Amino acid sequence: MISTKLKRYYDPTFTVSDAYKESLPDLQNGPASLIEGANVPIQQVGISDFKLPLKYPRPDGEIITLETSVGGYVGLEAGKKGINMSRIIRRFYDFKDEVFHPDMLEEVLKTYVEELDSQSAYIKLSFNYPILQESLRSGLEGYQYYEAAIEGTLSANGEFRKFMHLDFEYSSACPCSYELSEHARDSRGVASIPHSQRSVASMTVELDDSMFVENLVQHCREALMTETQVMVKREDEQAFAEMNGAFQKFVEDAARLIYEQLNEQKEILDFVIRCVHMESLHSHDAVSRICKGVSNGLR
Repeated sequence: MISTKLKRYYDPTFTVSDAYKESLPDLQNGPASLIEGANVPIQQVGISDFKLPLKYPRPDGEIITLETSVGGYVGLEAGKKGINMSRIIRRFYDFKDEVFHPDMLEEVLKTYVEELDSQSAYIKLSFNYPILQESLRSGLEGYQYYEAAIEGTLSANGEFRKFMHLDFEYSSACPCSYELSEHARDSRGVASIPHSQRSVASMTVELDDSMFVENLVQHCREALMTETQVMVKREDEQAFAEMNGAFQKFVEDAARLIYEQLNEQKEILDFVIRCVHMESLHSHDAVSRICKGVSNGLR
């Protein structure tokens, strides 16, 4: 048997010809006989968390550029070994100079379906979105950053669905703790401080019409009233304490308050909300989850 000694050398002058490219093996696009495991469809296959700067519109017409984490996927039919993964990124880069909003995702998804010979596609753009927040009494301003995302799906029958995700941080003052603290003051003259904690409402809304991140943030502000603050002086801290006293809430209350607010918005078809109160009293979290529950909607 003749052994061939391989060269440990990289040739920077080597040029790839068309003939050489044709000779390269392509196992991803190989025949069904190469499939490992069950020969069944895969709902989503693709690439997640590739990053690039993308442009987004503000309600006032300003365009903002944000570092964005992109996840792109297509459905893989039975009988196909795999997809050309690099096309997920390459085709998305064709749109890198566009201004992104939920409706824009349909165009990207149609390209994925065509270029990757698939029947369905999914995409999600995740980013931290800055909005100026004015302090409660001092007149200072600071940027509050919101974990947000826009998402689109294109089904095998051509139905396009668009979604927005948002994490909203707020303070939750416990009504039970407040009453117990007041009882200690009134009955025994004991100084007592009711507990409150930083809390997060994570929501996904399905859109029927256009919506800005600012719109969803405003709905949460109006529902909960106790958003965490950025720039704070003593008068702001006092105002925040008063606000927590005025708008006490259990985790169940928080979910229902957001439900009430979102349910009134005609541009929102459906939604799911998950509220988490990171307890300062307990070593565990209090959680509530609620959805609008339309037929064939979010669960």
